[in-house]
Amino acid sequence: MPTAILTGQPVPGSSIESELRSLGFDVHHAAGAADTESLLARVPGGERVALVDARFVGHPHALRLGLTDPRFPLSAIPGAVTAQPPARQALTRAMARENSAGGGTALAVDSLADRIAAALDADGADVRRPPLGTLVAAVPADPQARNEARQAVAAVDDEAVRLNSSVKARDGFVTTHFISPYSRYLARWCARRGLTPNQVTTASLFTALIAAGCAATGTRAGFVAAGVLLIASFVLDCADGQLARYSLQYSTLGAWLDATFDRAKEYAYYAGLALGAARGGDDVWALALGAMVLQTCRHVVDFSFNEANADSTAAGANTSPTAALSNKLDSVGWTVWARRMIVLPIGERWAAIAVLTALATPRITFYVLLIGCAFAAAYTSAGRVLRSLTRKAARTGRAAKALADLTDSGPLAEAAAKGLARTADRLPGYAAPGLALLGGVAVVATGALTDFGGPWPLVAAIVYVLTSALAVARPLMGVLDWLVPPFFRAAEYGTVLVLAAKADVNGALPAAFGLVAAVAYHHYDTVYRIRGDAGAPPQWLVRTVGGHEGRTLVITVLAVLLTATQFKVALTVLAVAVALVVLVESIRFWVAAHKVGAPAVHDEGEPA
Repeated sequence: MPTAILTGQPVPGSSIESELRSLGFDVHHAAGAADTESLLARVPGGERVALVDARFVGHPHALRLGLTDPRFPLSAIPGAVTAQPPARQALTRAMARENSAGGGTALAVDSLADRIAAALDADGADVRRPPLGTLVAAVPADPQARNEARQAVAAVDDEAVRLNSSVKARDGFVTTHFISPYSRYLARWCARRGLTPNQVTTASLFTALIAAGCAATGTRAGFVAAGVLLIASFVLDCADGQLARYSLQYSTLGAWLDATFDRAKEYAYYAGLALGAARGGDDVWALALGAMVLQTCRHVVDFSFNEANADSTAAGANTSPTAALSNKLDSVGWTVWARRMIVLPIGERWAAIAVLTALATPRITFYVLLIGCAFAAAYTSAGRVLRSLTRKAARTGRAAKALADLTDSGPLAEAAAKGLARTADRLPGYAAPGLALLGGVAVVATGALTDFGGPWPLVAAIVYVLTSALAVARPLMGVLDWLVPPFFRAAEYGTVLVLAAKADVNGALPAAFGLVAAVAYHHYDTVYRIRGDAGAPPQWLVRTVGGHEGRTLVITVLAVLLTATQFKVALTVLAVAVALVVLVESIRFWVAAHKVGAPAVHDEGEPA
């Protein structure tokens, strides 16, 4: 149980102690700075501890934001400061110095908690001060100021602020105007019944899987039920994040589940639609796989660009004429929503899929989805290319390392890259993405334009291994090098798609769908680890599953050596093997990270 130490003279009638207990704190009173230091030393090192001025007046949610958010080791609001176990040593040092003669901090500050927060700042500690907005948090110096603070508390609806702040500040049009107005109340209902965000996330997954099952029936009633359930799943998907923000129940495992289940739900639904279409005599597996490939490549573009520019150096790192135009458009109300809808975020995408499933056919649903996602991909990618070309900031080593991890290069590319390092150093700046694109186009086009079983896709795959190695033979520091990972994804997934289609045997495309889904999971998992500062998956895992170039080469070898029916079986076996290896390692990693108390995170960025 976390401990709160009340410092200073108690105020008759104050509710601070009961409010701290309602937040789960074990409350102790300290007579002075020396007593506070003594009590602090007795709190177990593995527990959160807070120092709170006994005169504190404010909203309970201000205390909640300041003292219970698990994402920040140190946090403070006026009259209160808290430290999680990783920051206990910094708090103890500041407390000891404050208790010594003179203290060395701003003595004019009357509140001990505020003086400790100032001492932490002086030490260079990263103290989180959450924006409170209209919420009140104050330490009144006299009865009049206390009365004014109480009036200010009464004038603001604490619960309304808490409910509104549970919604993402930036989200899509559909989510903002059609889902969040009521999903936030569902989140509060869940919080009051003790449900956790992870439980709501899991419920969203099960609802989407049931929707996929309904779509797989191939009946109109099944399609209508699938559309309704898909929307219900999305409502729950919004509610889990809102519940996390409402109750500050952030966790490493929760962030991973939320992101991973989103992809699992969408791609399982694609499979359900394809199965339903097949029951009606329409084979749309190629469209389903194409939709998954396109959507995954879109996400890799997002992730790769963001990682490449997350810590760019130099003044004006985030400025360019393109960025300036973007900021100008964001200042005009209607363009904000238009631009958010153009990129087809998850709310717009799922709404369109649900409506089309209920009213049209799976084939039409996939056609609309492919056209919409292709346009969105072209729009966002073009803007990012223009920003990159006009941005003068230098890329850091950390960004280059993240891009290298996102490439998912296996042992073949690594070995060849060592021998090609000198050649790569003599190439022009745009060579890396150019080589990645050239090799990818070669292998995919060759597979699509030649007969199944011929040797040319294998020859193209060997060329792809060499161009891939040359592309990563030097650090990915160029302005457009963030395009290398998405080009690799498109090449690998596209090769599987065209060879399975060329096999022209029943079951080959569903097997290819399973293989791409397993590999895509591995790539998404890599992204989420990098985003959470957990590092990329271990090298043994990347080598075991071959890397993108190794898997591409293996697929083409199988296509040359096996019959179409045998190729289908091989794809199935490969899909199961890759899925087992990456899932077991991934689940073990994230559960272990959660148990050891890895920093809690939650995605507040662009809608997926």
